[in-house]
Amino acid sequence: MGQEIERKFLVDEALWREVQPEGTEYRQGYIVNTKAKIVRVRIAGDQGYLTIKGATQGATRPEFEYKIPLDDARRLLTLCEGPLIEKTRYKLEVDGLLWEVDEFSGDNEGLIMAELELDSEDQPYQKPAWAGQEVTDDARYYNANLVSNPFSRW
Repeated sequence: MGQEIERKFLVDEALWREVQPEGTEYRQGYIVNTKAKIVRVRIAGDQGYLTIKGATQGATRPEFEYKIPLDDARRLLTLCEGPLIEKTRYKLEVDGLLWEVDEFSGDNEGLIMAELELDSEDQPYQKPAWAGQEVTDDARYYNANLVSNPFSRW
């Protein structure tokens, strides 16, 4: 079974701009969006994905992700609850671990958040200087919740 163990952090924009690599545009939406499960459609650059996730326990949840044809992803996005999540994702390696930083646009403009996927919840890691307050346990920052409660309304 696939699983995701993820920690989330707010990003210090000034420090981030000093290291910001090239990013990829993302658009994503949710066909099913409940506390117990989500079904997400995503376009990342020129690739489509369908992702199914279960309920989060701690920083862990079941996750299954599949590549799908780009045209299918575009059509599936029309079935999603609105608004779509729009963001630019930046990836960089820090101390052997892959950090993904999302800079949101649209209704979530102004939010910059870093995610780190780990092999276990107790895996040690070093936070880069630009990674600030941890928000792993704050459900407001889940992408699935940013659809119905966007950052611009906080």
